[in-house]
Amino acid sequence: MISASQGRLQDRRPLSIIDIGSNSIRLVIYEGLARSPTLLFNEKMLAGLGRGIVSTGKLDPEAVTRSMEEFRRFRALSDQAGAERMYVLATAAAREAVNGPDFIHRAEDVLRTEIQVLSGREEAHYSALGVISGFHPANGIAGDLGGGSLELIDIDGVTIGDGITLPLGGLRLQDMAKNSLAQAARITREQLARAKLLKGGQGRAFYTVGGTWRNLARLHMEMTNYPLGVMHHYEIGIESAANFLRQAAKAEIDKIKGIEGISKNRRSLLPYGAIVLQEIMAAMQPSKIIVSALGVREGFLYSLLDKAEQKADPLISAAEELARLRSRSVDHAHELVEWTGKAFAAFGIDETRDEARYRHAACLLADIGWRAHPEYRGKQSLNIIAHASFIGVDHPGRAFLALVSLFRHEGVFNEAAPEIRGLATPRYLERARVLAALLRVVYLLSAAMPGVMPRLKWENRGNGVLALVLPAALADLSGERPAGRLAQLARVTNRRLVLAVEGGPGMSVK
Repeated sequence: MISASQGRLQDRRPLSIIDIGSNSIRLVIYEGLARSPTLLFNEKMLAGLGRGIVSTGKLDPEAVTRSMEEFRRFRALSDQAGAERMYVLATAAAREAVNGPDFIHRAEDVLRTEIQVLSGREEAHYSALGVISGFHPANGIAGDLGGGSLELIDIDGVTIGDGITLPLGGLRLQDMAKNSLAQAARITREQLARAKLLKGGQGRAFYTVGGTWRNLARLHMEMTNYPLGVMHHYEIGIESAANFLRQAAKAEIDKIKGIEGISKNRRSLLPYGAIVLQEIMAAMQPSKIIVSALGVREGFLYSLLDKAEQKADPLISAAEELARLRSRSVDHAHELVEWTGKAFAAFGIDETRDEARYRHAACLLADIGWRAHPEYRGKQSLNIIAHASFIGVDHPGRAFLALVSLFRHEGVFNEAAPEIRGLATPRYLERARVLAALLRVVYLLSAAMPGVMPRLKWENRGNGVLALVLPAALADLSGERPAGRLAQLARVTNRRLVLAVEGGPGMSVK
């Protein structure tokens, strides 16, 4: 067993997954099996195994040769990283090609492990689990567009409904249409007529899974100058999506802003992905398009968790891990969650379910930047949180989490990071200032160590005055600095506040 550094969780055992798709083959090595899995290593090759399969019925011979060479490398990388288990999944091309069984047998010899060739139903199931694992909760139709097939499946919370596999993967569609985009649109329309489940998605979200659609979403980000380059839970409105897809579904894809950031091997398939999404929107009439960065691999990992682990909140799990790895005291972070909940109740601040989750996560993340220079802790924390590989949080919620840490370090009225502030709703922006103001008070009383917060309490003193009361044994923690921070909290909440010692009159704040 390779000795893990302090920057890794000590209770995790690495594992790897190889995903053999019709267009790409990818190795992902994970830190361990977890509700919010963390990548140790990630490498992809665009093999194009399914190229020409419509006309030949076989996997591309050059792609097969290149894949075997890459499998040797993937096996060596997995061993080098200390992965204790390797899982290999193969999808449409390998299961449909006449030389698929021979390819699988050769690959198993090279990889020295069994390969699971997923049926269309299994592929759709794991893709659905990937979406379920990444959203809190998901409700709509998920579509996983690969090189060989399109899987569509209805998802409502943790319930998986009807599903269908269609031969509309980018490579296959390009082959069937003989490189004609007009023909591709006609074929797609005919195939989608079989997907009766799309009618049940009207007015609900459509979740896109797969590299082609992620690359289209990245181009949409470029076109709209979107300020946050995080793909998971990126949302596109229907009108904006329709306008963009009309441009992308043309042979002039190379003229779209940001196309230079997409590999040339991917570019030729983008118009076909755009056509498929256009036709899905026409048939389904969704409320919005949401990008999922999680698919078959993550769904397979999720299926390996026990039921209790599957029910865990992925955002809280990830924030907990960062608190363990980067904060001065994870116990202090847990106390913040409890204490701020009581403070919100004392101030009469109501919370939705998601707001309570986000407050919980923000408290766990509040101290992850403490090792940075004091002048840069806020900006560093904001950058880490805004771009972290979190799941179970939308982009406005991600902005809230990042702003809480910025305001906690740099002041509740700080005007830095306008692009992130622009992603937060007005309510989230206000809540971020209130929560940060509370954190700024209590950090001066606790020195970022546990044991103080459970002994603090809020008391109504009449005439609209609310007192933060320290026990007599902690009276020496009272002073001008915490009183000044309490004054900031008073301004943010428009409340009359005092800092008091148990049995004493209280220090008024201005």
